Amino acid sequence: MAHAIDGYDGMCKNIHGHSYELHVTVGSVLKEQEFIPPPGFLLDFKDLKRIVNKAVVELFDHKLVLSRNYITKHKEVNEQENLVVWDAEPTAENLLLFMKRLIQKDLPVDMKLVEMKLYETKNSYATWRDGELS
Repeated sequence: MAHAIDGYDGMCKNIHGHSYELHVTVGSVLKEQEFIPPPGFLLDFKDLKRIVNKAVVELFDHKLVLSRNYITKHKEVNEQENLVVWDAEPTAENLLLFMKRLIQKDLPVDMKLVEMKLYETKNSYATWRDGELS
């Protein structure tokens, strides 16, 4: 995915891309038991992967995400067929909050998101954990 940050006075003010990596941790809203009944896991990893692919990867893969503010100042980008327009700046933090809502909506009713980390680079990431963004 590619993006640019309007109002930022660094390299990220220009359109550039990342190979984002999203880590998702889920938990149960049910009371803890000594052991989890068969099949023995909260949510099959393949089901979680399907949910994340549908909610996030299919939406953002090979897309250019820009804010309306950025587009107002750079009208030439309106011609991009892979353009996704946001009201907010597409920072790692805002992307993470948006992804959280999409994934939570598709989780089974007895499941909740516990933690998410969105890596922009190997060492740069945003974290959401139990309602707190860092």
